[in-house]
Amino acid sequence: MALPFDAVLMVAFGGPTQPEEIRPFLANVLQGVPVPPERVEEAARHYDALGGRSPIIELTFRQAQSLATLLEREGPKVPVYVGMRYWHPFVAETVEQMVRDGIRRAVGLIMAAHDSGAASWDKSVGAVTTALATVSPATLHVDFAQPCYDHPDFIAAMADRIHTQLQAIPHAHRHGTPLVFTAHSIPASTAASSPYVQQLETSCRLVAEALGHPCWSLAYQSRTGNPREAWLEPDIRDVLRALHAEGHRSVVVAPIGFVCDNVEVRYDLDVEAKTLADALGIEFRRAGTVNDHPLYIRALVDLVRRRAVQG
Repeated sequence: MALPFDAVLMVAFGGPTQPEEIRPFLANVLQGVPVPPERVEEAARHYDALGGRSPIIELTFRQAQSLATLLEREGPKVPVYVGMRYWHPFVAETVEQMVRDGIRRAVGLIMAAHDSGAASWDKSVGAVTTALATVSPATLHVDFAQPCYDHPDFIAAMADRIHTQLQAIPHAHRHGTPLVFTAHSIPASTAASSPYVQQLETSCRLVAEALGHPCWSLAYQSRTGNPREAWLEPDIRDVLRALHAEGHRSVVVAPIGFVCDNVEVRYDLDVEAKTLADALGIEFRRAGTVNDHPLYIRALVDLVRRRAVQG
């Protein structure tokens, strides 16, 4: 019996891999968006501070390799392709390669655990739709899997990352140490028409329950855009200030809204948030993203199989 699909297409944001790519990458991200030049340069400096590159492409390909390996071992054995929205390999480039390879139908994986609607998720779907219309209007079809925000293996993978950081806190203080989950802030108007916040809150609750850790909250980070427009709050920095005022001396921050490290995680949390925490006298421990955690990869395999069964 023939499989209903013959490949997997992973779609991620993309990022520069060397300093000379930073500004062309940002130009792609900001195309058509009126952003002051000084704001662009500020974003470029974030990449400069991290060595002139983002880890997202390397990590996404590691995720793809782990996914392909598990599919080969446990089935179904199909190739895994990677396409980026804003840098090479662009989604259109990957779609072209898939057509050359004779792929007819693929399961699409948006590399995000939560559906942010028009803020990002829909743009990833749109990038694939546009590429298909341009490159292969009739030869290749992509069916997208659902987000994994409440998948038991995603929850277990995130809980494992957090557990590592909690264990480093003295036992007497561990139970009362605040656990602050973070996700990328988006405009409140966009959030109102998407399941983003509800899915985030569900993920946070399930992870906290898995850890048996009652002291948790959800914060947002990496806000961009018009300062006069309402965005999701509270900001992680405001939460750190509030925790300090309440007398807390340690915190574990878990970027549950990101499935691999990128500049928002490594700069906005590891640099900016940690600098503030240090100034406040708060021990700042940042849990890892799921990256290529074996349980997260197993969740992706399950998403692929579920979508394939739907036909």
